[in-house]
Amino acid sequence: MEKAKNVRVGVGVLVKDPKHPSKVFCGLRKGSHGAGTLALPGGHLDMYESWEECAKREVMEEMNVELTNVHFGRVTNDPMPSESKHYVTIFMMAECVNVDAVPQNMEPHKCEGWESHTWDELKAQTDKLFGPLKRLVDDSPQVVLEFLNS
Repeated sequence: MEKAKNVRVGVGVLVKDPKHPSKVFCGLRKGSHGAGTLALPGGHLDMYESWEECAKREVMEEMNVELTNVHFGRVTNDPMPSESKHYVTIFMMAECVNVDAVPQNMEPHKCEGWESHTWDELKAQTDKLFGPLKRLVDDSPQVVLEFLNS
């Protein structure tokens, strides 16, 4: 496997389920690194793009959901030596504009579909989480916990 030459920047988005505000949407990854693991919506930060713009774009592309109240949550350092990758992941937190929003699986070749999970449900299955999300759940930063309980 060829070794990556650069660290990449990923953006993961904690999107509150409007019907269950203490839950966030996650999907089972497929067809890429981390296949078979549960991950937040997100992707690569584009050149000259703000973190907020990236979060909104990725969630619209993956879930067809418009976001509001998009703000910074946490950053993690995510080396993945077994996959010859290294990411810095920026976690953003957001809510759905539409209180009746139901995520659609807009990229079925990359994701099995979207379901919402509580933080405790994620903590109970850290062995099944995508690396950056696992690190976030293991860290359980206060700002994220407050967001989920607000």
